[in-house]
Amino acid sequence: MEDIQKIAAASLEVLETIGVRLEHEEVRARVLRAGARPGLTNEDVRFPREMIEYCLASAPRSVSLGNVDGTATCLTPESESVFWTCPVLHVWTGEERREVRSEDLIAISRLCNHLDNVHGVMGVALADVMPQHRDFVGVRIIAENSRKHVRALCFSGPGMEALAAMKPLLPGNWFSIGFTAHGPLRWTNLALDVFLRSAGQGIPVTINGEPMAGVTAPVTVAGTAVVGNAEILAGIAVNQVLEPGRPVIYNLGLAHVFDMKHATAITGGPENALLARLSAELGRFYQLPSSSWVSTESLFEDEQAALEKMLGFLTHVGSKVSLIWGMGQLESEMTLSLAQLVIDDEMVNVVRRYLRGFEVDNESISLETIRDVGISGSYLEHDHTFQNFREHIYHPCLLNRAARNPQSKPLHQQAREKAQELLKEEEDSGISPEISAELRKIEQHYRQKI
Repeated sequence: MEDIQKIAAASLEVLETIGVRLEHEEVRARVLRAGARPGLTNEDVRFPREMIEYCLASAPRSVSLGNVDGTATCLTPESESVFWTCPVLHVWTGEERREVRSEDLIAISRLCNHLDNVHGVMGVALADVMPQHRDFVGVRIIAENSRKHVRALCFSGPGMEALAAMKPLLPGNWFSIGFTAHGPLRWTNLALDVFLRSAGQGIPVTINGEPMAGVTAPVTVAGTAVVGNAEILAGIAVNQVLEPGRPVIYNLGLAHVFDMKHATAITGGPENALLARLSAELGRFYQLPSSSWVSTESLFEDEQAALEKMLGFLTHVGSKVSLIWGMGQLESEMTLSLAQLVIDDEMVNVVRRYLRGFEVDNESISLETIRDVGISGSYLEHDHTFQNFREHIYHPCLLNRAARNPQSKPLHQQAREKAQELLKEEEDSGISPEISAELRKIEQHYRQKI
């Protein structure tokens, strides 16, 4: 806790003495009227400690994320981890990497209906849709094909207006939004415009800090955390000024590390796992749900993906990150594979079983069973084994545990075939034809307007 307090205090000093750039005139004016002070340039704003503390106190301790089917999940700083897909540019089919299109988002959404560990589907950069339409078209596609929560990928302020028009068609917060600071210590006009146009409807928003250690933040993990935390706190303050009480999710877990040898952004390294742990710990410190991503630099569903993603899932869930992105992700969040999506679902099952641990009590020790079997006996036929093996031994859905045979296949091939089998099953997203028609009506209106 002492380390977390040091990071929190340093971030407050950054906000008070250096400030953050807010590249939106109306938002900046409202923040200044709410108690912030001008910075060195006309776009820079300094946040007094008391303002940040007041805004943090205004944010709810829990966030309800509704699903398309009418159910909901409640996120708290201590809640069990839930998992989303990821916002990507490409898909990997096993034979080619290509731009993601509407039919791919349909397949992703439908496949996720069959995967118990995927709780939300994120929008993507649809190559067959004009950029200014991608946010609301993507939300409509997901809603028509998934029963789960929809995380919009925002592309414009007017697109956010289209999303706001869609919100009343289904109950609860069936979709949420989010945006990332483009630092160091800078919130862009687009991000702030999305915050402004979405305010007033209780739409949950994930506030992402995305510092890159060694490029847009100090190269140390602690220094990176200070900068990212300051960006997030400023984003939370902006949202609470625009809409007091707005549900927010704290996300330091998007922080990168810069690979000095290859000049690439690293998302699946051990330092990323440390930053994810900090995201969970700072979220609990501020009494807010936390978020992060499990990522890999691997281009394929291979050993590197397995190494980096298992490290990510184990450390994220073990650190109690509330909301974890990255299901199906490859290539530093740029690419999604349906096969990897199925593999990741299995990975999460394995991690959950490991972290569940085991009990030590009279029933689990089972001295009576040991007496019954005695010396040189067999437990295989005993009633105790039959009654308890399903609970105490993990049984995978995908992993191979059979002896080698002529039909044996590598994991990625099994996963790809499993994904295609699941997609053949008929699925109902849960929305009525009438709701679908209304979503398409709003979409068509804003396609013509924007």
